[in-house]
Formats: sequence, structure tokens, C-alpha cells
Amino acid sequence: MDERQMVLKGHKLNIIARKTIAVTGVNDVLSFDAGEVLLQTEQGVLMIRGSELHVNRLTLEKGEVDIDGRIDSLTYSDTANHGKTGESLFGRLFK
Repeated sequence: MDERQMVLKGHKLNIIARKTIAVTGVNDVLSFDAGEVLLQTEQGVLMIRGSELHVNRLTLEKGEVDIDGRIDSLTYSDTANHGKTGESLFGRLFK
């Protein structure tokens, strides 16, 4: 394991008026487009859905992401069982 995996960072969300969200504790950006952003966080996969979403700032060294746009929903998916069932990430998210 590398050092980043061993040391857990804090995970925090700060949403302002459903137009801006700042997320800390981000390990990776899995995908993003104008309607959906998928982030691997310290607490599992976070799916942010909305419209006109734009990744405004991304600093993976610090584990920080800022997103602008209309935020409609936030959904977490626990990834602890990934690989054991053979299901893909999207298969688990859209059950």
C-alpha cells in the first residue's frame, strides 16, 4: 500500500445554494460530464447529479474538488465489496 492509501483524510461536503459544492477527501475523479460527476472519496463513490456541472478546481494531491452548476442529488455507493461480486461500478450504482 502506498502512503496515501494508509492515511485517511477527512471527507467533507460544503454546498452553497445548490450551485456550488466543495468536496474534500477525494481520492480520484472517476468520470464527469455536464450531468453527472463520479468521485472516489474516503467514504466510497460519490455520484453528483445535476445540470451544467463543471469541475471548477481539482487538486488530487490535497483531495479537493470544487464543482459549479445546478446540483440535484448526491448519492454514495459503498465500494467495499467491489471485485468480490464481479459487478462493474456502474452495475452496482444503477441496480
